[in-house]
Amino acid sequence: MDTILIVDDDVAISKLLSDALTEEGFAVRKAYSGTEALMAVAAGQPDLILLDRMLPGLSGEEVLPSLQGIPVIIVSARADTMEKVDLLLGGAADYITKPFRVEELIARVRVALRDRRQPQEETRLSVGGIVLDRNLHTVSFGEKSAKLTRTESAIAGILMNNRDRVMAKLTLLELIAQDTPDCTEDSLKVHVHNLRRKLREITGRDCIVAVWGIGFRFVSAENAE
Repeated sequence: MDTILIVDDDVAISKLLSDALTEEGFAVRKAYSGTEALMAVAAGQPDLILLDRMLPGLSGEEVLPSLQGIPVIIVSARADTMEKVDLLLGGAADYITKPFRVEELIARVRVALRDRRQPQEETRLSVGGIVLDRNLHTVSFGEKSAKLTRTESAIAGILMNNRDRVMAKLTLLELIAQDTPDCTEDSLKVHVHNLRRKLREITGRDCIVAVWGIGFRFVSAENAE
């Protein structure tokens, strides 16, 4: 049985989540402040944490860095896009905005737990000295590393798995649809450009080649120019 830690100072919301999760077969623990959350994790690591941002004492943002290795879904009334991006890049597995439908939150919990159970060999991909961690959304080469967005990580995984093959733009869009359903051909170019820059910064070479009129091809750092 998976254990979910609910961290929310709103007693009514905490009870709502607790009742719904218990009915779905989860074990539930509760904390009502950032400090209590850290104490609860120290006492026994849960399988997933639902973390409110606005907490007494330590805020959700302050607690998040101490929760590495545990899937964290941010639950907040604040809906600013850039704040969401910062928290997702900072380690959160997902972000859901209040008010929410309980059914959607349960689905997000199950997805986060499913992703956590993926075998390590499936989440790490190594090609020509470049290592992609699709769970942490990072790419490394030697002692250098770079943080990727979720979309960049998905693109890198596809290109690396198809090294030296030209991947058409429309094929890339179809394959990353699960990670970024709203990605368009124009925004794909931006994502690839940013990924290419990050790879160049850590390897010193261009690892993604644009094939005019068709798509993109990945070459290992040793063979890149």
